Amino acid sequence: MAKEKKGVRLEHISKIYQDPKTGKDFYAVHDTTLDITPGSFVTLLGPSGCGKTTTLRMIAGFESPDEGEIYLGGEAINALTPNKRDTAMVFQSYALLPHYNIFDNVAYGLKLRKMDKATIQEKVTNILKLVGLEGMESRMTNQLSGGQQQRVALARALVLEPGVLLFDEPLSNLDAKLRVSMRTEIRRIQQEAGITAIYVTHDQSEAMALSDQIIIMNKGVVAQIGSPQEIYYHPNSEFVADFIGEANFLKGELLDADTADIGGHKVAVNAQGLAPGQSCTLVLRPEAAVLADAGQLPCQVILSCFMGSYQNYHVMVGDTLVKITDFNPKNKKIYNVGDTAFVDFQKDNVHVL
Repeated sequence: MAKEKKGVRLEHISKIYQDPKTGKDFYAVHDTTLDITPGSFVTLLGPSGCGKTTTLRMIAGFESPDEGEIYLGGEAINALTPNKRDTAMVFQSYALLPHYNIFDNVAYGLKLRKMDKATIQEKVTNILKLVGLEGMESRMTNQLSGGQQQRVALARALVLEPGVLLFDEPLSNLDAKLRVSMRTEIRRIQQEAGITAIYVTHDQSEAMALSDQIIIMNKGVVAQIGSPQEIYYHPNSEFVADFIGEANFLKGELLDADTADIGGHKVAVNAQGLAPGQSCTLVLRPEAAVLADAGQLPCQVILSCFMGSYQNYHVMVGDTLVKITDFNPKNKKIYNVGDTAFVDFQKDNVHVL
């Protein structure tokens, strides 16, 4: 599909805006350097106002960086207008032409490039097959479901055979079930096309399902870059741990490379490379812990709720609330509210910050 797989490099990119209330300048994106591998699917993830959409718009050319340089496949592109960049954008709003049918919507960009009719016919037919809309060429866009409209928007971007495909929260207007099926489709199409994709979302499960790499942003800077597994199991801060999935945070002191003191109780950890005697935070995912009659940390059960595939517990360890997700509870002991028990976990399932 893509003529050439192109990577994207951002070198010390910053974007400064003026706060309309205070009149003061602030960094929407600050000194960001990224290297996106050709053919990979990378997601910019973070809360509202973290700078992810601004970063995407600078790559697309809709915003200009105030500092730094953007490279696409080795070419500096800061000075290029959006239509001169080898990118295509899939928008949150789809931005379809309502008075055109599916075929003409997808063919629009090719006609602007003055391609001949036979070539346009072949390219549009092939791309509609890829997105699962073959045979619907003559249907008007206002007769389509949200998912079908999203496929048209995707086909229109892909048919231009861009070096890089950009997505600005493309599934946020769809209902939850359709979002799940569409993200599977987007990943399949991206892999079949072999195209570099940069995707903006605030939905962590979407980022986990789609990405080769996740770039977590916070307040205009990159908080962490890694594979979904790296970010989930080895977050580098409480912010990242809390933003991806659910996490319990247990404060204590590191006694040595294998032991931490949590509220006067010794627990086994894997803290290679960290200095004994320093304060630490243990990141314990709800599914990484179990309730037991004996274990590492004594607790009291304050919530016990059967959820079908798992038993949901809230327990108090001293003054700290700990959430536990115990999967497949059918033949396990169920603890009730008011019971005393122990939170138990394996040391390799807890991450030390």
